[in-house]
Formats: sequence, C-alpha cells, structure tokens
Amino acid sequence: RLPIYIAPLSFSYSLLFLSIHPLPNLNQANFCLKVLTMSIWNPPPGNRKLHGDLLYLYAVTAEQKRFHITASSRGFYVNQSDMETFNPKPAQGAHVYHCLIDLLGHISPVFKRNFQALNKKRFGRHPYERIATPFQVHSWTAPAIEHKVDVVRAEDSYSSRLLFEEHIPGQVQKDDPLYNLRLESNPKRVMFSHDFVAAATRGAMMVIDGNVMAINPGDAKNMRMYIWNNIFFSLGFDVRDHYKNFGGNHAAFYAPCCDLNGVKAYSTLDTEGLYTLGTVVVDYRGRITAQSIIPGELYDIYEPCQEQEHSVVYGSIDFGKTAQSNEKYIELLEKTTKQLHVQPHSILSGDKGPVKLCSSLECKGIIGNDQRHYILDLLRTFPPDLNYLPLEGEELSEECKRMGFPRQHRHRLSSLRPELWQQEAVKSAATLVGSYSDTEFDVRFNPDIFSPDVKHDATPEELEKQKELLKQAARFIITNQIPTFIKDCLEHTAMPTDGASLSDCLHERGINARYLGKIVKLIGTTPALQHVYRIGLMEIILRAAKHIMRGYLQNVDQCSVSSAVSHFLNCLLGSFPTPLPHLPEEELISNKRKKKARKQRAQSTSGGQRAAWHILTPEAVWEQIEAEASDYYDFKIGVKSVDELVEKHSVHKVALLRRLCITMGIQLLVKDYTFDSRHKPPFTEEDITNMYPVIKHAPPRASDAYQFYTSAQTKVQQGYLKEGYELFSEALNLFNNVYGAVHGEIAACYRHIARLNYMMGEHADAITNQQKAVILSERVLGIDNVTTIMDYISLALYCFANRKISAALKLLYRARYLFLCVHGNDHPEISLVNSNIGLVLHGVQEYDLSLRFLEEALKINIKYHGEKSLKAALSHHLVARAYSCKGEFRSALNHEKETYKLYKNQLGEVHEKTKESGECLKHLTEQAVTLQRTVSIG
Repeated sequence: RLPIYIAPLSFSYSLLFLSIHPLPNLNQANFCLKVLTMSIWNPPPGNRKLHGDLLYLYAVTAEQKRFHITASSRGFYVNQSDMETFNPKPAQGAHVYHCLIDLLGHISPVFKRNFQALNKKRFGRHPYERIATPFQVHSWTAPAIEHKVDVVRAEDSYSSRLLFEEHIPGQVQKDDPLYNLRLESNPKRVMFSHDFVAAATRGAMMVIDGNVMAINPGDAKNMRMYIWNNIFFSLGFDVRDHYKNFGGNHAAFYAPCCDLNGVKAYSTLDTEGLYTLGTVVVDYRGRITAQSIIPGELYDIYEPCQEQEHSVVYGSIDFGKTAQSNEKYIELLEKTTKQLHVQPHSILSGDKGPVKLCSSLECKGIIGNDQRHYILDLLRTFPPDLNYLPLEGEELSEECKRMGFPRQHRHRLSSLRPELWQQEAVKSAATLVGSYSDTEFDVRFNPDIFSPDVKHDATPEELEKQKELLKQAARFIITNQIPTFIKDCLEHTAMPTDGASLSDCLHERGINARYLGKIVKLIGTTPALQHVYRIGLMEIILRAAKHIMRGYLQNVDQCSVSSAVSHFLNCLLGSFPTPLPHLPEEELISNKRKKKARKQRAQSTSGGQRAAWHILTPEAVWEQIEAEASDYYDFKIGVKSVDELVEKHSVHKVALLRRLCITMGIQLLVKDYTFDSRHKPPFTEEDITNMYPVIKHAPPRASDAYQFYTSAQTKVQQGYLKEGYELFSEALNLFNNVYGAVHGEIAACYRHIARLNYMMGEHADAITNQQKAVILSERVLGIDNVTTIMDYISLALYCFANRKISAALKLLYRARYLFLCVHGNDHPEISLVNSNIGLVLHGVQEYDLSLRFLEEALKINIKYHGEKSLKAALSHHLVARAYSCKGEFRSALNHEKETYKLYKNQLGEVHEKTKESGECLKHLTEQAVTLQRTVSIG
C-alpha cells in the first residue's frame, strides 16, 4: 500500500514528519521486573561477611511482590529483611540458586515466562542489531516514550565513571614488545580511542551543564578551565587576548578544529617516537575542547610562565618573536615533511640566530616525564589560504581578483585543506615555481611564510618563490577546483543530496566551505544545477543560523534551554508572524518572591545579552541570517522570511529543519507539526526532547585493510571481479580485526561485496551482504543518512532480482520517503527511485500507479539531464510500456517515437538499443492500428 505522503505530486509536512523515525515496539507482554537494584542494607556488616554475604539486592516483581535477596559465596537466596528491619536469615522455604535468573524465575512466574520470550526475541534479531556501536549515534527525532522507573538507568547516569587512566589513548602500544603491526592496524589503539572519545564527550557535557569544578573558579565563566578524569577541558573563547591578532573569539572558536586537523595528519603518518595528544572537539551549547594531559605537565596555553618556557624545547610560545629547536624533534619531524608537504625552513630568533623548523612555528614540542616527545598546538600545520588573508604589498592573480579575492575573513586562521595536495592537477599548477627535490617533483610549502613578527633566514629570491607557491595554490582553487566541481555536478559524477554530502564533495576536491557563497553564485543561473543551488542555499542559511543560534545558547540558563531553542525554531521556520517565547515556570517560587522575580525577569528581558533570546522575532532572525551570510560567505540570500524562501526557491522546511537539528545537536519529538499555520507557532518547549553533543575527533585508521580495500576497487574497475571480490573479503577480515564488527568501513566492504555478488549472478548472497550493509549504515551513520538511502535502493534491486517483490517495494518506498525528508522531490537522484518503483509496480500489474511514478521520473530526467539525453530516452520507453499495458496505444506510440528518435541521434541506427526501440515502435503501431479497426467495426 502506497503511503499518501510519498505519492507523486502530493506533499505534506506533517505526514512526512510523523514517519521519519520507526516507532518502538513496546510489548508489555515482555515486561519482566519492576525494580532490581542494590538493597539499602549494603554493605554487609562484618559478621555477615564472615558468613559469606557479598551484597544484598532488592527486587520488585511484576506481581508487585517485594524481596530482599542475599548474594553470597554459596549463591542467591531470599532473606527475611524488609525496608525497616535487617534480618539476613533465609526466608522460610528459601532455596539457594547459583544463578540470579533462576531465583527470580522461582519467585515470579511472570518473570520466568516473559524472560524466556524476551530472550527468544533478542536472539531472533540480526547480530549486528545487538552489538554496540563504537560511538554514540544520535537521531534528530525521537518518538514519545513513557518515562518509567529504571533503577539501573539511574545508577548508570549518576555514576562517576572515572575509569580512564591512559593519558594518551593508544600511544602506549608503541612500547608494547608484542607490537609488530602498524599502529593503524592495532585493535588496541582503536579501543583506547573509543574509550577516550566517550570519556571526553561525557566530561564535556558535564562541564557545560555545570557539574565539574573549574581549576580557576575565580575567573570569568568564559575563561575557566577544567580537569575531569585526567582530561583537560577548555572553552572556545579568546582568553586573555591570546588570539587578539588572529580574530579574537572567532579565531579561538575555529582554532580547535585546525588543531584537530593537524592531529589527524600527524597521527595518520604514525612516525615512531613522535606523539600527539588525544583531542576531541565537542559542540554542545557552544564549543569545548578535550585534550589528554602530558605526563608531568599541565600546559597552560593561555598564560606563558617561566616553567612553561623551560618545558617547551621546540617551537615558539610568542608567535615567532623567539623560537627554539631541538635535534631530536628535527630528526622526528623531518620524517613527516614530505607527506605533509612542509618545507623545512629557518627563522631568526632574537639573539640566538637562525633556528631550524620542520613544522609551523606554533607547533610546540614538549618532552614528558615518560620521556616521550609530544607535539601540540598544530593549528598551523597546513599553509594559509591567501584568498581569505589580505596582505599588504601582496597581489593575487587576476582570476582571483575577478572573483573578489582576497577577501577579509573574520579570523586569520584560514588554511588550505590537505585534500588539495592529493590532486594531480596541483602539480602542474606548481610547476612554474619548481620542486623541492631535484630527482622528483615534490611540492612543499612554508607554513610560516606569511606569519607576522617572523624573520626568515632566507634570501629574498627564496622567500618570493615560497610566497608565489601559495599564491598559485590559491589560484588553483579558483581556476581548477571550483570549475571542476561544477563540471562534475553537470555530468552527475558529483551528486550532493544534502548539506553534508555537499560539504563532502567540496572537501574531496580540497575546497573549503568558505567558498560556498562563490560557488552558489556561479551555479545560480544554470537550470540543470538548480538542485545543487538549492542545497547550497540551504547550507548557507543553515550555517548562518547555526552561528547565530550558538551565540544565543552560550548565554542561556539551564532552565531556559528548551524554551530558547523552540523560540528560535519558531522564528526561523514558522509561518506564525508573532511567536512569543515560552518563559520558565514560576510555580516553585514562593508568593513573596514571585513579584520580585517577575520584575527581575522583565528587567533582564528588556536588555542584556543573557536574555537576548527573549526578544527574538522572525524579522530579526532573518535579518541576522542575511547579514551573517553576506559577511561570512559573501552571498545575499534576498529573502525576509521562511515563506518567501519556500516560495522563491522551493526549499522544504523539513529538510532545513533536519539539517539544523543535526548540526546543532537538537532532538525533536515526532508529532504532527503545523509548519504553515499562521495562527500558532509550530514548536513548543515540550517538543525539544534533548540536546546531544556533536563530536569531532581523530579516529585511528586501519591502513593495511584500507590498502586492500583500494586495491579491490582498482581490480573491479579493471574488470577483474573475482580478484576484486577476494581483496574485498580480505579487507573485510582486517577491518573486523581492527574495528570490531560494527563500523562504517565494514559496511562499505559489504556494500561492494553485495554488488559483486549481484554482478556475478549470486542474488541470494547479494541480499545477505547488502542487508548487513543496510543494518550497519543505519546504526553507524543514521537512519536518514544519504548513504543509508542508497543502501536501501541497492537492497531493493537485489530483492527484485530474487523475486521478492513486496520487500523491494517497501524498501523503495522507504528510500523515496527519506529522499523527501532530506531534500524534496526535485532532485535527479529521486528519478532513479521513481523509475524503480514504477518498474516494480508494473511487474505486479499496478499500471495506473506505475505510470504516475514513471511520468514523474521522466519529468525530472528531462529537467536535469536534458530532453535529448539517454536517460530521457529510457524514461520515454518505460512510460510507453506503461501506456501500452493500459491499452492507450496512441500515447505509448508518441513516447516510443521520442525514444527511437533520441537513440537514433545519440547512438546511431545500427545500435542495439535503436533496433529494439524500432521493433517496439513497429509493434505499437500494429497494436494501435488493430485497436482502431476494432473500434471502427464495433
């Protein structure tokens, strides 16, 4: 049965939103126990310990019976204690059980019956559904679930979990005598990384929620630092003007991500003897950075002191005014310069003379008490992007000037992406400048060439050569990478579906999201790229709204978070013109204080940054978004409300809401939202069910397995399917050994193996492997991720090939539904889904419904691929088949004529497809003539 909200030419925001999250199957028949927790009589007194008592449990069964249970060295038994009297003696008729499950089954028949059913249901699920994911995956929607008594949940939530002891996750493995594999292939490092990220995330949330004491509580709130569980936490603010010359708070907010990119780069190289700090960047109502602590050092990056000056043996602590070097660090860092394209260089440091560096000068080297060589502050690992760094006396190319560069950015930490150096074309762009090596072409950059207050120990010719190389890199982005991206979109080799996939497409080509405004301007006048324009426009609006919303949330009290979030969403997405904020309740304030509290709240509402969210209006929000988009992306949105945005650019509110919630960590209640109502706002404070952290970290990579994976892809592209299958299988085994059973790379392996199974005619194996890929994608990436949607489509294809028509149709319906949520109906990728649905419905003789989907696919293919494209020809042919099965031969004949004409012009008369279309055209002509004769005779 076709759900109405995914049918062609029909759309409903509310119905679409209701089915975005699978509703949980809460079967009360599987209810086993009401309470199972530690008894209030713990711990056992000394005399009972001598009798073997270990601890006491308290249980409330489904029959409302209460029991106190003794766990002793002999087993479990019910004692005679109650809530007021301690009596450890066994209850009358009590038996000793070696298993707690057996005891609970004896005292509660409901538990015995339901626990067996629960276990049967659990073991009936796929193993990948039962295994824990390496990282917590949050959904931006959540169904309404009744909050019930769960003592285990309460104990787990408020336990300290101070279990993380390894100061550098996984680095200890380099000292392991059994360490004989590459570090990236060592599963122990992956385990340490997962533990560190989990601990850092939990600690960051506790810091923001006010549950951790600062190490400097006397300072202002934005200047405080924290240590929890051997992890150092710092907020994303410019403390004591550390980034004053780089953009202030904007630079301080951006610096942790730059530092994390540097950590990723050095960690990937796995240089023996060189260590980085465990780093996690957490966006949770602001930004907080979590780092492991160097043994013996609490490195205060905000207040250089005499002790710090002695601890830093490499690099600079005053932005290049003075610097020092170390032979061991030079030896270690020289091994990384080629892969990171860093040019070794020397700078003049006060009276010390030339100081050699093999990294940026901000990179600091500290030898810990464990005698390991650590590097930190890697925010300038990659060279600056001169398109966003205006410099006095420096001129960019004419191509950059025509695009409006250089452009003043809000901070001076803009750098080139590492993916840019992986492009083969960058070598030709840098040929004019020359190579670092005489024997091979080796492009290297000086990351400090444009740093202020730095004196270089080099000739003017050498300095000019190094500067010219960065200018050529900035020109390369404008003249090569951006046009290549637009060309790939036109040829549909790059197919962004939402803002995340658009960012990935840009990053793969070394283009930063800062260029988004320029790119959207370039593609705005191309009809075939309207879907990319719409996605880019939504991403600019989303990022501008994120910047604005983040500033408000950092100053909102804990009791007002849900009200502030719902009010901002109402101003951004609601059609109601005058939404009012949901102010915190005052029922807990005494009568004498209510009047005073209302007066104070009115004063805070009338002015002050803390209450700024109270006075937000839709007009103010969209004015700020317009200003932010113009300032950050140099793009004018040109709309003053969300309704104008929808009318002018056909943007879907659900898609915009989804993207904002995912990037800001907002979780909404699944319900029927009235987005277009002009009589009431769509959101209330009760609709905000949670706020979750958005994590950025440097996960270790299984390099050995990845080499097998890339080799397998190469073999398949060359046509060696069996060899590719074997290499994918080997990569899958290595990924399993390193990551465990649940990981995104494992899902990718299953995806490729299933495709090879299908190509080799092994349809049953294709379904099995693709089902594993779907489950892993849902659990690791999310239920509405673009990759998950494509996995649904592939699984539907394999099911259809194996004659599982019903399953294929359900999967295609789900894929189309998710596409509508992610972007909407106007996208070239959804034409494939429409065509597949039409073919499956045609196979079950649902010709009317099939024709609706096929005609919708034809319309989209003509719009984005052109009237004369081969995809349009195929769509015409499918529509002709649907019309012929309905007996409407004249319409079928018209569409098949278009197919034949397109094939003839594109492929020639002798091509097989042209001949097939000609035969079909001949058959339809005969059928039309026969039908006309029958009608005439009748």
